[in-house]
Amino acid sequence: MRLSALCLGLLPVLCQLPAHAAVKGEGQVDIVAWAGYIERGETDKNYDWVTGFEKETGCKVTVKTAATSDEMVALMNEGGFDLVTASGDASLRLIAGGKVQAIDTSRIPSWHTIDPRLQDAPWHTVKGKHYGVPYQWGSNVLMYNTKVFAKAPDSWSVVFEPQNLPDGKPNKGRVQAFDGPIYIADAALYLMNKRPELGIKDPYELNEDQYKAVLDLLRQQRQLVGRYWHDAYVQIDDFKNEGVVASSSWPFQANTLAADKQPVATVVPKEGVTGWADTTMLHSEAKHPVCAYQWLEHSLGTKLQGDLAAWFGSVPVVPAACKGNALLGESGCQTNGADNFARVHFWRTPVSQCKSQGTCVPYYRWVSDYIAILGGR
Repeated sequence: MRLSALCLGLLPVLCQLPAHAAVKGEGQVDIVAWAGYIERGETDKNYDWVTGFEKETGCKVTVKTAATSDEMVALMNEGGFDLVTASGDASLRLIAGGKVQAIDTSRIPSWHTIDPRLQDAPWHTVKGKHYGVPYQWGSNVLMYNTKVFAKAPDSWSVVFEPQNLPDGKPNKGRVQAFDGPIYIADAALYLMNKRPELGIKDPYELNEDQYKAVLDLLRQQRQLVGRYWHDAYVQIDDFKNEGVVASSSWPFQANTLAADKQPVATVVPKEGVTGWADTTMLHSEAKHPVCAYQWLEHSLGTKLQGDLAAWFGSVPVVPAACKGNALLGESGCQTNGADNFARVHFWRTPVSQCKSQGTCVPYYRWVSDYIAILGGR
């Protein structure tokens, strides 16, 4: 029987109980997630926040890894999943499309432990309703090869502008960019600082003239980029074996490469960074809502939050997880950028009616134009 039926009249008292005690789960929960977000110890036995959950609840966790936000939206549109760890450039699309349902926060006892800056974030809160549970946040950092850059680069210009790098060789063919339309915001952020006369106030809110300037920059960058990355593991291999020396990246790749003793480091350039604040959202037609709610509560546990932050290089949405976690360490949250919150322009879906200047170029244009740029047009 669906939980909604129980709540509507048969056993409403069950809906007032904590998530783990509400009713017996359906035995399964299907999740769409970013790579590295849901680990069961298969890569490293120290990182496992699935096995214990399965034993405690009886809910078998299955995971479909998605490489981009657009892929996540497509998978949720197809259906067959209960949860998705959506970034801000996907969450509002899922809400507007009716693919996710509002969350009953009273069924998530740990809700109050979430960072207050994220509890009512606009990428998952609409008209006072929460459509998800914050999961982790982080920055799209500039990752670089320390043998090429003895000193950390201080600007995104190394991936946007043709130039010789400190080793005397051109950057052409040795840099990467993200394979997703939301990357247009990274170019806008760079121009917001390099060309203040454009008047860009928000990298997700661009008028026609600003947008044209950003596309021109991206077309220039197209001549430099050796590969547009979306698979974290492919990018890891490219830095190890294919001569890539600078790119936007996630801390996950940097941590993985560093653990393999590769010469990489990351930096937040002077222009700032884009970033992601991911939200676990419940499908509007979830087949396993009880197990899903149990996972939502489990996802806020301080051990899971700290372990995941250590593994992915992200920042917990539960601040208490920053202390006392053996894998993360006492300074792990600072290492992962916890103090950079104000410098991060978090991903969100561009819309035509925007706050900074009234009318802006909507996301569907970002999608078609970025595809054209990737194709060399």
